[in-house]
Amino acid sequence: MKITVTGSLGNISKRLTEQLVDKGHEVTVISHSPEKVQAIEALNAKPAIGSLNDIDFLVQTFSGADAIYLMTPPSYDTSDLEGSMGALADLYIEAIEKTGVKYVVNLSGIGAQSPTGNGPSSAFHYIENRLNELEDVNVLHLRPGMFYTNYYGSIGTIQRLKMTGNNFDADKTIVMTHPHDIGDAAAEALDTLSFKGKKIQYIASDELTGTEIAQILGNAFDIPNLPWVVYTDEQLIGGIMQGGFSKHMAEKFAEMGRAIGEGKIWEPYNTDKANIYGKLKFKDFADELAIKFKQ
Repeated sequence: MKITVTGSLGNISKRLTEQLVDKGHEVTVISHSPEKVQAIEALNAKPAIGSLNDIDFLVQTFSGADAIYLMTPPSYDTSDLEGSMGALADLYIEAIEKTGVKYVVNLSGIGAQSPTGNGPSSAFHYIENRLNELEDVNVLHLRPGMFYTNYYGSIGTIQRLKMTGNNFDADKTIVMTHPHDIGDAAAEALDTLSFKGKKIQYIASDELTGTEIAQILGNAFDIPNLPWVVYTDEQLIGGIMQGGFSKHMAEKFAEMGRAIGEGKIWEPYNTDKANIYGKLKFKDFADELAIKFKQ
């Protein structure tokens, strides 16, 4: 089959592309960067270099595809997350309608059930609804939890301050996801095209409390009794902005933290636990993270 993959060669799309090529599919990988051409070709995939905001480019790249993997990447310096992601969603929909693609795997997020209140995840609510409106198009929404790889940004804090945390209590449960599990789930769906109509697939690699996360990280980094610290919203927002995020995006992550603390972000997930994909545990990821920590 001919499959078009957005997301360039990120943590998810590269793994997805490798698996689809191994299974004999003809894969086109979209990237905005000409520097990625050689790496894409090295995977025996076809590079398509252009802008996701160019409808003519999208139509050209989607044409002839049996299926598409859609990623609507957030811009971490944006002042209007919903607006920027919604604009790209509209372009995706237009390109799908013009090319007649019949199968779409869409990367969404736990929390997309609500248009507000769940931080960055709520921004996926719009594209899910727009895709669901398409007639005669089969859509699988992948809803992962919090990415393990977010902890790459915490290495410095753990190293300097000997703590980790968020703006919710340590006894709150967090649904967490390894990006490789997302890639594997997408590869399985796109290889078989067994999904029909409009479906949701949760990607949950692990469920841990803040206390358990701190314990796992402390053991991996040889920091006994690593504490989980509850930040104020202001402290969390300030720390995220120091990492290069806009104030708007930092506020969105603080909102997500509050939704985790209240538990509302997990409500549909908790009633659909039979519909979960995920294998890679946080402990194993923490051991990998510790190697970078020790370097």
